[in-house]
Amino acid sequence: MTQVDVAAEAADPSGADASTRAKILDVALALFTEQGFDGTSMREIAARLRISKPAIYYHFASKDDILLALHMRLHQFVRPAFERLTGQAVTLEIWGSVLDDLTGQMLAHRTIFLMHERNQAAMDKLHRTDHAVEHDDISERLRRALADPALPLRDRVRMACSLGAVFGPLFMAGGAFDGVDGAQLGSLVRDAVRDVVG
Repeated sequence: MTQVDVAAEAADPSGADASTRAKILDVALALFTEQGFDGTSMREIAARLRISKPAIYYHFASKDDILLALHMRLHQFVRPAFERLTGQAVTLEIWGSVLDDLTGQMLAHRTIFLMHERNQAAMDKLHRTDHAVEHDDISERLRRALADPALPLRDRVRMACSLGAVFGPLFMAGGAFDGVDGAQLGSLVRDAVRDVVG
């Protein structure tokens, strides 16, 4: 499966095979999170699904392609929030609203962010491929917003620091907050963002 195929599947998961592909991705997500990308074989994914390995290869050419498809899910979740930074002057109020949306998405899909964090070496390898173009687009939107000279330096620094308030506990902390209720964690993260943004 090419990157174009993976992106198309993420954007429009229709058709008879979409359900099987989604199940493969869900099982792979669980296994990659539990035992790591390198510690998971295609045979284990097939066994968990009770299908044959060739059935998986019908949908994904390799385990790397499965990882890419999962990573594209992550982009699906975060892209809409960051797209709001384009085409308008970014204010602290808009920035806070974007981070509020992002927090909600990250909490709703905590497992995929945890999988990403626990498989950093595999993800770094993924980012060295042509997928980097998509990743760079999101990063560029952030850089443009943070470098906008129309905003006071104080506001831009607060905006940058508030990213850490979101990504720290929800992404970079790994499983440190696994036992915390999502609603409670979200409320505390949003409080932290408000404290930083002011």
